[in-house]
Amino acid sequence: MKNLWRSRLLLTGSSLLLSISLVISFGAQQISAQNEVENGSNPQWITPARLSDSFAQVAKKVGPAVVSIDAKSRPAEQAARGRNAPVDPDDILEFFRRQLPRRTATAVGSGFIVDRDGYILTNAHVVENAIKVTVRLDSGDEYPAEIVGADDETDLAVLKIDVGRELPYVTFGDSDQVRVGEWVLAIGSPFGLNRTVTAGIISQTKRDTPFSSPFQRFIQTDAAINRGNSGGPLVNLNGEVIGVNSQIATSTGDYNGVGFALPSLEAAQVYEQIRSKGKVQRGYLGVLLESVRSEFAQVYGLDEERGAIVTDVRDNDGPAAAAGIKSGDVIVEFDGRPVTSAQDLIAKVGSTLPERSVNVVYLRENGANMERRSVVMRLGERPPRVGRNPGDDAPSRLPLERTSEEEKPFGLTLTEVSQGLATALRIEGQGGLVVREINPESFIADVKMTSGAEALGQGDIIMRINRRPVKKVEEFSNIVRELKRGDAVVMHVLTPISGGRSSVLKIVQFTVQ
Repeated sequence: MKNLWRSRLLLTGSSLLLSISLVISFGAQQISAQNEVENGSNPQWITPARLSDSFAQVAKKVGPAVVSIDAKSRPAEQAARGRNAPVDPDDILEFFRRQLPRRTATAVGSGFIVDRDGYILTNAHVVENAIKVTVRLDSGDEYPAEIVGADDETDLAVLKIDVGRELPYVTFGDSDQVRVGEWVLAIGSPFGLNRTVTAGIISQTKRDTPFSSPFQRFIQTDAAINRGNSGGPLVNLNGEVIGVNSQIATSTGDYNGVGFALPSLEAAQVYEQIRSKGKVQRGYLGVLLESVRSEFAQVYGLDEERGAIVTDVRDNDGPAAAAGIKSGDVIVEFDGRPVTSAQDLIAKVGSTLPERSVNVVYLRENGANMERRSVVMRLGERPPRVGRNPGDDAPSRLPLERTSEEEKPFGLTLTEVSQGLATALRIEGQGGLVVREINPESFIADVKMTSGAEALGQGDIIMRINRRPVKKVEEFSNIVRELKRGDAVVMHVLTPISGGRSSVLKIVQFTVQ
């Protein structure tokens, strides 16, 4: 990133668990603030105590609808170099170099319920590539969640949980009405600390960031937002959601007083489309744009400093090309509405459904004059955002293909211990099964040790299960088939250390789910 933006923007989903505290102290003097009410009454003087009471009431109202989200994704692929090359089963160092680093990735974020039937809005990056998503309610109850759909342009996703009862939910406010200096609260799970409430003000609106898309014009706030706050609500003192907390600008990786929330009006539109169609459809012209500034208006003799200049007709088969739009044209009206800038035109086109016919008014240079023209064009559909990581398309959000219990008992992919490995670990003749892969969707992936660490990891060696030694995968599978839901399981597991030349024993205990 350029040095002029010395701090870096972080998507705020995280699996870190730390302790934080926030102490807000008020001076002895009263705080003067305007209390606007519907009947237009005069401003009132608000004491710190009254303001504090307002915060408490909002937190009480909104808190029950805020959720924590845990998303598990496949382990990151190993580096391409040598990944597919055959491995000598007796080359212990090479085996562990390739196998041990691969761990299931877990992201922790926030979200909020927007419908009593269990629809939840969060950030797309919280559940990106997830194959198992768990939602924890304010009550502490946990439920598996379905990813209804996601939108890369706004970094929003909609989840659905089935609880069997009506749930508390929040309503969207009008983000266009927020004012710089207005008090707001951010609620979420920073560092995994559920239902954390922080307070601040609106620092600015319609803010771009170095990595924002054309559809992200953020509300900036100094309410503390940290990793894990992603997808949580930014609410006004009426308890209405005015933004979805999405990014922070930071030089340390944590809160530096500059957070960004996607405005609620955009979020509500995205939510409605995803809920009804599973995706967001946006209109498309097929051009690159630049805003008209004062210099352009002066040179080209325009009466006003407004409009969007077509710098390139990028899509030769797109709607603009078909309508005869050329590079250098200045679009000044779209569907009967004036265009103020390139960003304004992008927003107007994006909020219009594909296939709709619209009237576009533009200016074309003709000698010393800018000739006013109009054309009716049918919009196309905006393609997926350019620059996404490989694998971000729809298939990455489909559930992991399930395998039979016989093939992968407990969701484990196992191989027999080789002679070389047995010799290195001094377990010759004892057998054992090496854990090559753990299905993140299986319940065993969630089993923890007393310390809270993952009970099983890739490269671990299962020696015994329920007091029975195992040397072959078939033996392990037969034992698992005998078990039923609710049965207790104890496994003796060796974890190789020191480059695979020694090991430590773990006793892994769990109940069959």
